Amino acid sequence: MQARELLNLAVGELDGKLDEAYKELFNLRFQRAQSQLTDLSSIKRVRRNIARIKTVQRQRELAAQGAAK
Repeated sequence: MQARELLNLAVGELDGKLDEAYKELFNLRFQRAQSQLTDLSSIKRVRRNIARIKTVQRQRELAAQGAAK
């Protein structure tokens, strides 16, 4: 998922995407532990998506704090 796509999502949608990403990461780690994971780069991709989502959330949080001052 691109950062541009995340900027257009509502707060609730971002939270949902973050929950989905954490669940996907858990499942991928579980598959890796059982030697069932074939695409090891998928873990890296999901971790980066989580970082992107958290970055957008933090940007919005800081913008809200700046607007409140």
